Amino acid sequence: MKKLLYCSLALLLVASCKKAEETKEKHVVITGIDSTKNPGDDFFTYANGIWYDTAKIPDSQTGVGSYSFLNYPQRIRLRGILDSVSKATNPAGSIAQKVGDFYASGMDTTTINQRGYDPIKPLLASIDGITNVPSLMKEVGEELKTGNSSIIGLYVGPDDKQSTINIVQLAQTGIGLPEKEYYFRKDSSTLAIQSAYKKYLATLFELTGSDAATATQHAAVAYEIEKQLAVSHKTNIELRDVKANYNKLAVAAIAKKQPNIGWTTLFTDLGIKTDSLNVGQPAYYDKLNAMLKSVSINEWKIYLKANALTTYANWLSKPFADASFAYTKILTGQAVKKSRAEEMTEAVDRSLGHALAQLYVKKYFTEEAKKRMTVLVDNLKKAFEARITRLEWMSDSTKAKAKEKLQAFTEKIGYPDKWKDYSKVEVSKGTYFENRLAANQNEYLYSIAKVGQPVDRSEWYTTPPTVTAYNNPPLNEIVFPAGILQSPYFDLSADDALNYGGIGMVIGHEITHSFDDQGAQYDKVGNVSDWWTKEDYAKFKARTQQVIDQYNQFTVLDSVHVKGALTVGENTADVAGVAIAYDAFKLTRQGQDTTKLDGFTPDQRFFISIARIWRVKTRDAYLRMYVNTNPHSPAKWRVNGPLMNFTPFYNAFGVKEGDKMFKPESERIVVW
Repeated sequence: MKKLLYCSLALLLVASCKKAEETKEKHVVITGIDSTKNPGDDFFTYANGIWYDTAKIPDSQTGVGSYSFLNYPQRIRLRGILDSVSKATNPAGSIAQKVGDFYASGMDTTTINQRGYDPIKPLLASIDGITNVPSLMKEVGEELKTGNSSIIGLYVGPDDKQSTINIVQLAQTGIGLPEKEYYFRKDSSTLAIQSAYKKYLATLFELTGSDAATATQHAAVAYEIEKQLAVSHKTNIELRDVKANYNKLAVAAIAKKQPNIGWTTLFTDLGIKTDSLNVGQPAYYDKLNAMLKSVSINEWKIYLKANALTTYANWLSKPFADASFAYTKILTGQAVKKSRAEEMTEAVDRSLGHALAQLYVKKYFTEEAKKRMTVLVDNLKKAFEARITRLEWMSDSTKAKAKEKLQAFTEKIGYPDKWKDYSKVEVSKGTYFENRLAANQNEYLYSIAKVGQPVDRSEWYTTPPTVTAYNNPPLNEIVFPAGILQSPYFDLSADDALNYGGIGMVIGHEITHSFDDQGAQYDKVGNVSDWWTKEDYAKFKARTQQVIDQYNQFTVLDSVHVKGALTVGENTADVAGVAIAYDAFKLTRQGQDTTKLDGFTPDQRFFISIARIWRVKTRDAYLRMYVNTNPHSPAKWRVNGPLMNFTPFYNAFGVKEGDKMFKPESERIVVW
């Protein structure tokens, strides 16, 4: 889902006041606080510094800790499942057979290495057969069917102005570096990445038979085409503009405007029947249309080969995978490759994720967690509604519509009611490459079958074992997969303070995404519409601008700062998420008490929990890429940023003027 899925993190929470009374003796002992640090100077370090100074990032990882890095221990769990089913005798066509044989095929490196690049030779030969633009576009269409976007970024999703119907969506694509600015920045770290990427392309051409000089020349050709396409790309910040990325057109109109692409023929070849579509970034397709004539067919063939090789390198023999990692190492700072078992666990999750998830849920997920999570989400919604009521800057008419939207939420917890169907995916132990293609083809057919059809509101856009959570504005839904329902976010043995500061904050964060700079433009049924009064929306924009301005000041590495405009949605959700979770915590028995546990008041434990759920340590190279491409602020500022704006935090830890996190009350940002 390339649209507005807000992958933050999130989940589980605690229960009602009655439940809190029943379990009030339960708590998790807080250790590792650096009492030599002033919490008002840097609360992230106060709560996490001792851990941070001793934590070691595994050589095969780019970071360690909570948040998305909890997916590393998750993969160990999933690997245990896969090791077991791959060695068992399973009924043909069963879930266990498919995921087990898929995993086994990827673990069979002997066969993979013996095959070299044989699996991709037919594709390279097909590219060699291109003679003109129409045959070029036909080849592009064939590759789309197996998951390779190359120069056409196509997916199917809800129409932003009619969210009950799925339409074809086109997005900018065609580049291999993380985003457009990587082609044009001249700082030393970016130049090193550019050089590593060109070397990677050249190595791939050598591995498929080109001599060194020709390989270098081909790499330069492919890179230059990518750079030309990148000129037309919107930046990640520009991509946040919801209305600017909605350009619904008739197929006949776009076919006339961009004749070189041959849209009508392409859609026929793709098996897509539609008379309209949304072009997210029209400038890209205008540029592509022009380049199909200005760039020679031979150069396009080189580009398509480079694109295919980078797409499939990690499915081929060891020299190809090693070339891919050599580039990744420069891009992210990852020291050594992940183990083959971890890579294959990720591959199964990507390709047959809902099948593997069924085995995971059966073994690890409890219905008690789902029930308690439902109560917690309800409590957080009540707290958010109360905050809407108290807002001084919003009119009553807009408040009423905001509450209607809040009550219209769909909450998805744990796993879907309906699992994705993989019955048509043929999987065998000796054909890893073909297994990957079969899964991609199944996903493509699943996607295009939705064109023009009613939106299935039960569909999930992540796999249940994944440690994440998201808000999907076109469906007005918040989703909390089973994978996130674990410590430090939620713990059945923890007191309310830790659980509300953990999963409670995440739930509040996800709720707020429906009311951040993007989500606020969708109404209660998921349509982009002007449901605000003009005056209220202007006040809202002024407050989110305060968020942008404040986060722009936060330093990450040397001269690298947080990009406030890129991260405004996540930062707004963090600031409000803390406040909503705190209000909900105050409804519990412990939240209304002052009894200390481990020497900390309930409020102090709540805020320490917030710091612990973002306890993360990353490699510098990864962090530089993260700041340039990720809509979330780095972990430290997901803690210190919201808390410096929240007065109850000041009260809990005696933060005073002169402390580095101190802001006068008049400067503390309140959006919701």
